[in-house]
Amino acid sequence: MTEYDAVLFDNDGVLIEPPAPDTQREATRAAFAEMGIDAVDRRHVLDVVNGVTVERLHEICAAHDLDPDAFWEARERHDERSQLDAFRAGTRDRYDDVAAITDLSQACGVVSNNHHSTVAFVLEFFELRSPFDTHYGREKTVDSLWHKKPNPHYLDRALDDLDAESALYVGDSESDVIAARRAGIDSVFVRRAHCRDVTLAATPTYEADDLHEVAAIVDR
Repeated sequence: MTEYDAVLFDNDGVLIEPPAPDTQREATRAAFAEMGIDAVDRRHVLDVVNGVTVERLHEICAAHDLDPDAFWEARERHDERSQLDAFRAGTRDRYDDVAAITDLSQACGVVSNNHHSTVAFVLEFFELRSPFDTHYGREKTVDSLWHKKPNPHYLDRALDDLDAESALYVGDSESDVIAARRAGIDSVFVRRAHCRDVTLAATPTYEADDLHEVAAIVDR
């Protein structure tokens, strides 16, 4: 008998390749340009790309005399478009080992810090909708930043959907490990190439090299 009755997966870096940093930076610069700001401090671009908080976003927008909601709407639109273009062009793909977890007996879901609409596109585009009973990503709003992992907000919603008493969350970042702990569930940290040498301050329940190992953990 398996230990878990539900398994949740992060999207970027677990099911599909993460977005290229250059692409994310260009999308952010495009948003600034749309707002009439062509000369942008590199630190501001990096802060927007690398897990910006609501407070930091307001500081950056104040420095450029921008409305945070208007800027963020443009940034999210450019960011999503750049991601969908990469998927359609074949420059960003799903991982081959995803097949290892598509037939798990447990209820499964996807919980991501990416846009909800982007996650929905990914599941449809890569024919992954059927293995997952629920999926969550962020709304494309400033307020959604409050709910990003390590906040367990979307994990909690997925667990409610699946009516899960015991669950496992599979991620590729420290924030995933912390979010799982805050949601009261176990975690697996998958050491893909982009996070192979990461040192974690939070300890996951398990570590795995790929989704084949995750499937073995789930069905042990």
